[in-house]
Amino acid sequence: MALRNIVLKDDPILRKTSRSVLDFDKKLSDLIDDMIDTMYEADGCGLAAPQVGILRRICIVDVGEGPIEMVNPVIIEESGVQEEAEGCLSLPGEYGVTRRPMKVTVRAQNRKGETFTVSGEGLKARAFCHEIDHLNGILYIDKVIRKD
Repeated sequence: MALRNIVLKDDPILRKTSRSVLDFDKKLSDLIDDMIDTMYEADGCGLAAPQVGILRRICIVDVGEGPIEMVNPVIIEESGVQEEAEGCLSLPGEYGVTRRPMKVTVRAQNRKGETFTVSGEGLKARAFCHEIDHLNGILYIDKVIRKD
């Protein structure tokens, strides 16, 4: 697959709302593969399509358990609270503490259009929230409660 360029924080695309994916075709599958390769090359644990210049509701998360591909993801349940440091591949070298749910459940589709749910706690929950925020034009710096 191909590596994509990661857009940086001043790019206006990061502040736009992504559109739903309607076509589950080879082009989508290729984009997801490229996003996974790009995320690993950048040593990240998540990547959203707007970060590679595509305004579609697609994101990838891998916190060490293998990649979770989410198309049209929606958080359907959240509980608890965590305050931890976050960073972002689009804001290299910047970090801040955010308040996120401790546990979330997400409903999404895979690259074939099949609906599934996935839950995560701790870092995985934070990554799900962070990447889904990207799809809504929200950056983690909008949620920083303190710099550490």
